[in-house]
Amino acid sequence: MVRSWEKIVWMLVFVMAVAVAAGMLGAGQAEAAVAEAVAADALRLGEVLAGPARDWDGDGVFDAKNDEWVEIANAGGAALALDEYRVADADTTIRYAFSGTLAAGAVLLVTGSQALAWQRSVGRTTSGLSLNNAGDTVFLLRVAGGDTTVVDEHKYGSIEGASDRSTGRADSASDTWILFDALNPYTGSGTPSGTGCPPTPGGPNGCTTDVGMTTWGAIKRLYR
Repeated sequence: MVRSWEKIVWMLVFVMAVAVAAGMLGAGQAEAAVAEAVAADALRLGEVLAGPARDWDGDGVFDAKNDEWVEIANAGGAALALDEYRVADADTTIRYAFSGTLAAGAVLLVTGSQALAWQRSVGRTTSGLSLNNAGDTVFLLRVAGGDTTVVDEHKYGSIEGASDRSTGRADSASDTWILFDALNPYTGSGTPSGTGCPPTPGGPNGCTTDVGMTTWGAIKRLYR
């Protein structure tokens, strides 16, 4: 199945080929433009936890603002520079600006405490990620010059926003989002339905093993 962003890239390839044939662009310019578009589309949201009820950022203290988190993933085949990318919520307020690079296939976790630190460093209101537990939309934006592009977005509701539940892609290659509710099982009849899978902050999404009783300390040790 061809995803929507793949269709856009193939359309861009066609347009660039026409431009080269017409002498409007050199082959090198066209190749660079296509490579840039592919790289931009390779970055995506991976997982979101809006309703923390424990110390997710690992600072030893639970704080509802500090312990929210958003994860992004590089689904492409090459490392990707992150300096143009931002996270925003439903009111399109930028909550965090990325920097550095992300390796192919890697994921990056951003906590509310990191968002607060970035906001202080640039003189913004310290609101953190501001993820609404009752439902919100998370945007991954690319800001280049005066242009802002929505690279990816995910809208979630109150089921996903409940305490210590996250919502994320079923796996790194999937466009299907599921509920990770092992820490706070959802047994209702709404959607998304409960999966019994644990949240996977900073790691690959998935639920390949049976979920059993454990401790929060054991869960945190998985991600150190």
